[in-house]
Amino acid sequence: MMEEVKEVTSTLSVDIQSIKVTEVVKDGDTLTFLIESEKLSGTGVYHVDRTYDDFEWLQQHLFSQEEVSGIQGVIFPPLPVKAQVNASAKVIKQLGILGLGEWQAYCKAMETFVRQIAAHSILGKNNAVEIFLTSSDPPGRQRVRKNIFNRLSQAMEGMRKEGHKDVDEFFQTERDHNLVFTGCAKTAAERFLDVVQTEQKIAVACGHFSTALRLCVEQGEDPDKLDFSKVCVKLSEVFDSIQKNVTSVAENNVSTLGLGLDLESRYQEAEKEMLYRRTCKLVELETTRRNAEKAKPVKKAAMEEVKKAAETEFDHISGVAKEEIARLQAARVKMLQQALVQWCEKQLLTAKESADQFNQHLQAFRGMA
Repeated sequence: MMEEVKEVTSTLSVDIQSIKVTEVVKDGDTLTFLIESEKLSGTGVYHVDRTYDDFEWLQQHLFSQEEVSGIQGVIFPPLPVKAQVNASAKVIKQLGILGLGEWQAYCKAMETFVRQIAAHSILGKNNAVEIFLTSSDPPGRQRVRKNIFNRLSQAMEGMRKEGHKDVDEFFQTERDHNLVFTGCAKTAAERFLDVVQTEQKIAVACGHFSTALRLCVEQGEDPDKLDFSKVCVKLSEVFDSIQKNVTSVAENNVSTLGLGLDLESRYQEAEKEMLYRRTCKLVELETTRRNAEKAKPVKKAAMEEVKKAAETEFDHISGVAKEEIARLQAARVKMLQQALVQWCEKQLLTAKESADQFNQHLQAFRGMA
């Protein structure tokens, strides 16, 4: 079992940009992710294997840093939904674009999650991040069990607090925008997933039609049958090329813009959670202020101290939140721009390769005339 994690300021001993999820290994129903990162000292590379439970262990340690000032204002990098080897339709729907292919997209999303935590000015200082990236032993897997009725009561309370009007126009506007953007980002990711799945179906259909054309080939010396068989073979080759082209287009969609839209959608949800936590603190502050006003003379001084402490905490949380929002907005623009550029570059390269292939088919058909 891994050593106890101490919540202290630590400096990572790895190069953040070198962190990679290189492979995923399937063992029954368990997925194990192989993570490597270069030592800052330049003396070697760390190699660790982590299950999804280990990623959750890291996330829970970051969530539980209640002693870190302003932690409620942090927008936590979103951890992807747990993937399963034989996933149900419900899980596949939750995974979205990350559920397609042979886990490449999912590994990239997990890699992004770790990198963003390691690079974060507050979260990256948690000793659990260093242990997660460098220890050869699997992390501890203690879980904080929550009663389902507590979760239900928190959900009902949350519905009331989400509608609570903010005293700061900046945050009220941000909450209103986030409500709209969250829905738009989710819809965009879902629609793009529909496009990719349609492309995959077209590729499969082209493969089936190519096979069917080859079944039409007849043996013999009849000139008409020979000509017909040649045409079937050539058409089959054309549809093989179409299948490869559409498959490449779909793969490009997933690895570039698909990942970008998925991350954008999950980050909008992460910002929503942060704004909700701040709203809860606002409600607590307003309650503290009312209690201080109604306090009897004998308790007035003590209640004023409580109020000042709550105001100081809330102001710090708001300050951290504003910095996080500004950082996220800048990162979002850069991330989506990069996704679009990579998408265009890959699709352009695929189109050029396909054009050359189809030109060869065209010349072959002209030669048959």
